[in-house]
Amino acid sequence: MNKSNSKYLLPLLVIATAQLTIVMDDFISNIALPNIQQGLGISASNLPWVINAYILAFGALLLFGGKLGDIFGRKLILQVGVVVFTIASMSAGLAQNDISLIAARFIQGTGAAMIAPNVLALIAVTFPQGKQRNTALAVYGAMSGLGMIIGLLLGGVLTSAFGWRWVYFITVPIGLGILAGSRKLVDAERQKGKLDLLGAVTGTLGMASLVYAITRAGEYGWTDSATITFFITAMVVLAIFIASQARGKEPMLPLSLFKDRSRSGSYLGMVFLAFAPMGVVYLLTLYMQIVLGFSPLQTGLAWLPFSAGVILATAIISKLVAKFRPRSIVALGMFICSGSMFWLSTVHEHTGYAGHLMPAIFFVAFGFGMSFIPLTLAAVNKVQAHQSGIASALLNASQQIGTALGLAILSSIAVTVSAKQLPDAFSVLHQAHASQNDGLISAANNALINGYSAALIVGAFTLITIGVISFFVINANVQHATGKQ
Repeated sequence: MNKSNSKYLLPLLVIATAQLTIVMDDFISNIALPNIQQGLGISASNLPWVINAYILAFGALLLFGGKLGDIFGRKLILQVGVVVFTIASMSAGLAQNDISLIAARFIQGTGAAMIAPNVLALIAVTFPQGKQRNTALAVYGAMSGLGMIIGLLLGGVLTSAFGWRWVYFITVPIGLGILAGSRKLVDAERQKGKLDLLGAVTGTLGMASLVYAITRAGEYGWTDSATITFFITAMVVLAIFIASQARGKEPMLPLSLFKDRSRSGSYLGMVFLAFAPMGVVYLLTLYMQIVLGFSPLQTGLAWLPFSAGVILATAIISKLVAKFRPRSIVALGMFICSGSMFWLSTVHEHTGYAGHLMPAIFFVAFGFGMSFIPLTLAAVNKVQAHQSGIASALLNASQQIGTALGLAILSSIAVTVSAKQLPDAFSVLHQAHASQNDGLISAANNALINGYSAALIVGAFTLITIGVISFFVINANVQHATGKQ
């Protein structure tokens, strides 16, 4: 890199590491859950909240975190978020019971909600329009995909080698490094005005109710009375939020952001881009460990092709976005991802890794990476500097809602289909292994596989549909994104 570009190296490293860390923490606990449950004696009903607490806080507070960055400075709010996140990581590693761990995970999510929108917003003010900004966005996109796999891999390695507490301790030195490097980041001019208190309260409560309803639906079903209550609460509170934003002089969420068709289409596309691949990770992780008998470490290593797919896609896409409209690349990426999910839906009790799972995982990731970057470009294209924080927060919120929806809906489909073939297939499989009943083991495995396959097919069809919609809705001209006139 020449001297004119070398000054961007440290800011790019800080931004990339921050994005990698918050995405990684979405997934790093997954493989460690059995060890966490055993170590702290957490009940089966409370165990999912080790994951859900982070997702809930992250998703609920993203808009608030983005607006804080617009008003008080994105660099400052990023630094505060890193401090909160790092302290919470240490607290999670030191937790002595389920309540303290879940509380620490909620605070981690709070810190992440302050980091995520301001990381993306800082790209716009740190890197000049054109090659440097496209490269930064490509790296940002790569970290979003890699964080998921590194989280799974590190979760397996650290849990096997040092114990579950290290899945949280590992982020402490990373956080300190981000904090030290953040001094080199360029801050944008702060937006004059006051914080919209009504918007902040209703927006946060509405998002919290929505994310909680979605995560609860995945655990208790969509007809559960509490699930329905929280969905209704979310709709009412978010309606109040939107009404207040339409009338307010200094709204937290300027509704003018949605007037751009490409930006609105990008938000929708990001919801479902997160919906399907995140469901793949959840379903295949279960399939590998339960049906194929992979260890936590083997499962983490099995996801390495995902990293390769994302890296290759981002290397290619950073050049393609200068030549083609985002909608074409987004649609193609979603079609590749969808086709790979159809391929994964054909797994069986003895599916090979090298000839089936590995290439399919690679192409799911490749399609994900192809779509992620142009969606991001279209979402932040032509956004005014003083609105970049909240616009970035909306994109991150779309991704978090998509992740929660994917886990809830696809896991519900998998459980429902499996139960129709063999009620309580998980317990039956455990009992069959204990009694060494090969026939029952095969029956339970097939029931679980049919559930996973049905969910993957639904996810694949969803991506095809959104790919077509994205092609016709997103009409942003890449010349604006690349700096060409």
